[in-house]
Amino acid sequence: MSRIGKQPIVIPQGVEIKLEGSVIHVKGPKGELTQELHRWVNINQKDNELIVSVKSPDEKKQAAMWGLFKRLIENMVIGVTNGFSKKLEVNGVGYKVVKAGNDLVLNVGYSHPVNYASLPDINIEVEKNIITVSGSDKQKVGQVASEIRAIKKPEPYKGKGIKYIDEIIKKKVGKAAAKGE
Repeated sequence: MSRIGKQPIVIPQGVEIKLEGSVIHVKGPKGELTQELHRWVNINQKDNELIVSVKSPDEKKQAAMWGLFKRLIENMVIGVTNGFSKKLEVNGVGYKVVKAGNDLVLNVGYSHPVNYASLPDINIEVEKNIITVSGSDKQKVGQVASEIRAIKKPEPYKGKGIKYIDEIIKKKVGKAAAKGE
């Protein structure tokens, strides 16, 4: 049995949910998201709640699908009402980020500036050395933030690079400091 899957999903005001066969559509003030359901997963709507179930909850794989799809649908509902965001911090002397239209131009220590083309449904904001990636789809927001971070990962000696705002970089001792023992 899935502890997560048993919990109902509360549908807030202003959110419409449509079931068309094995596809669920969630529409709200921040956009519209769709998700195809697995053949084991069933959804029942009662008043302002969605109840997710599976055909045989005692089977381990079906219980995993139960919890997964409950959480995916819940993230869709949260995304179309509040949205999701991730913040990245750019550290390094001479490192800077500029927004040009919908794209990012990053000067992060390479011989040339790096251009990052944004997805149309993802919003990217730049304020000093902080990049904020936001949107209604949690997976896309995380993917875009990960791709931006991969342009210049933080290095462990000086901490230069692009890191998540809450990420802690373990600093290493340099070669000269290690020899002094």
